[in-house]
Amino acid sequence: MKFSIKLLRNTALAFALLTALLPGQAIVAQTESAALSDPAPAMDIEPEAVESDEKISSRIENIFAELEPLRGVTVYVGQGVVILRGEVANEMAAQQAQRLASRLAGVVTVTDEMSRTLAVADNVRPLIKRIRTHSLNFIKALPLIGLALLVVTVFTLLGNFLARRQVLWQKIAANSFLADLLAQVTRVVVLLVGIILALNLLGAAAVITTILGGAGVIGLAIGFAVRDTVENYISSVMLSLRQPFRAKDHVIINDIEGIVVRLTSRATILMTLDGNHMRIPNASVFKGIILNYSTNPERRFEFDLGVDAEDDPVAGMQAGLDAIRTLEFILRDPEPDALIKTVGDSNIVLTFYGWIDQRETNFAKARSLAIRAAMRALEEQGFTLPEPIYRLRFDPEVNTALLGALDAKSSGVSPSARRDVKNELCATAVERGEGVLNVSPNKHLEQKVDAEIESERGNDLLDEDVPHE
Repeated sequence: MKFSIKLLRNTALAFALLTALLPGQAIVAQTESAALSDPAPAMDIEPEAVESDEKISSRIENIFAELEPLRGVTVYVGQGVVILRGEVANEMAAQQAQRLASRLAGVVTVTDEMSRTLAVADNVRPLIKRIRTHSLNFIKALPLIGLALLVVTVFTLLGNFLARRQVLWQKIAANSFLADLLAQVTRVVVLLVGIILALNLLGAAAVITTILGGAGVIGLAIGFAVRDTVENYISSVMLSLRQPFRAKDHVIINDIEGIVVRLTSRATILMTLDGNHMRIPNASVFKGIILNYSTNPERRFEFDLGVDAEDDPVAGMQAGLDAIRTLEFILRDPEPDALIKTVGDSNIVLTFYGWIDQRETNFAKARSLAIRAAMRALEEQGFTLPEPIYRLRFDPEVNTALLGALDAKSSGVSPSARRDVKNELCATAVERGEGVLNVSPNKHLEQKVDAEIESERGNDLLDEDVPHE
C-alpha cells in the first residue's frame, strides 16, 4: 500500500515537472484538441452568384438555339466559368461558339470541350444554303447592278467627250502638252465620280473607303518605285512651258553637243555633229547646264600662235590681225582682237580672236582658215615660228659620212632654187586649200535634222508660239 502511494506521488510529480518545462507544447495540444472538437463552418455560396450563373447559361443556350451550327452545344456555367460541350460540325463553328459565349457580361473564361464531327453533310449543307442565298440576292440585285453599270458607262462617255474637246483645253492651257495632260486628268476624275456613284447605288459605301485607303497606300508605294519616271514626266511639263531651246538650235547639254530635233514627253532628241541620234532624259535636261549657240548667232573663236622671243610681239599681233581682217566671213563689228598670252624662255605666245555669224559660216572651218591666214602673214613678214629643238650626237665616222652625203645631194641645187621650190609648193597647197575649204554651214547635217523633224512632227512639244526662255 505504501509502495502504491509512493508510486502515485512520483508519477504526479513527474507530470507536474513535464508540464512546467513544456508549456508551449501543452498549449498547442490544447488548441488542436479544441479545433478538433469545434470545427469552423464551411464558406457559403451566395445565392446571387448562383442566380447569375443560371442567367448566363440560359442566355447562351438561347443564343445557340437560334444558330443552326450551334444547336448541338450544351452549356455549363459555374462561378462565371463557361464550359461548352457537345458536337459541332467544324472548327469554325467551335470558334464562333467560344466567341459568342465570351462576350456576355459576368463570363470569366470559356473552356472548349466540344467535339468536331467533320461530317460531310453537316459541312456541305450550310455551304449549299449560303450559295443559294447569295444567288437569290444576286438575282434580286440585277436591276440595281444594271443601273450602276449604266451610271459608270455614262460617266465614261462623258469623260471621253470632255477629253476630246481640244479647242477647250487649248484655250485653258496654251501649251499642247499641258492641255493634253489636263484632258487626261479630267477623264480620270469623271470616271472616278461615276464609280463612286455606282458603289453608292449598290450600298457599298464601305468599299469606297477601303478602295481609297488601299489606293493611298498603293499610290505611295508606286510613287517611291517610279520616282524617276514621275520626276522625268514633271520635267517634261516644265520644259514644255519654259522651252529653253527651239528645234534646230545648236546646243550643249551636260557636255553633249548637237542639234535639237524634238522634245518628247520623256526625252530630248539631239542630232550630234557626227550625225548620230542622241536621247537625253528630260529630268537631266531640266536640271542640267544648257549652252545654246543659236540664241546669239554671233560666235567668237580664238587660237594661239607663237613667235620667237627676239621678235616684236606687237608687230606680230598687227600682222596677224591684218591677215584675219582680209577674210570675208570675219565680222567687222565686233572687230578681231589679239593679245600676248604668255612669255616663255624661247617664244612669245599670241592669242587671236575673231567673230563670225554661225547662220552663214561654219565655226570650225572659219577658225582653221583664220589660223592659216595669220600664220602665213607672220612667216611672210619674217617672224620666226618656234619649232621643237632636238640635239643629236653622232660618232666622228658617222658625222663625216653624213656630211659628205648631204654635200653631194645639195651640190647641184642652189639655196635660191630650193627657196623657190618651197614657195611654189606652198602656193599650190594654198590654192588647193582655198578650193576645198568652204566655210558655209554643213547642209548635210541640216538636211538630216529636217528629215527627223518632219518624220514625227506631231510628237514634238516644242512650239514656236510659246515664249522662249
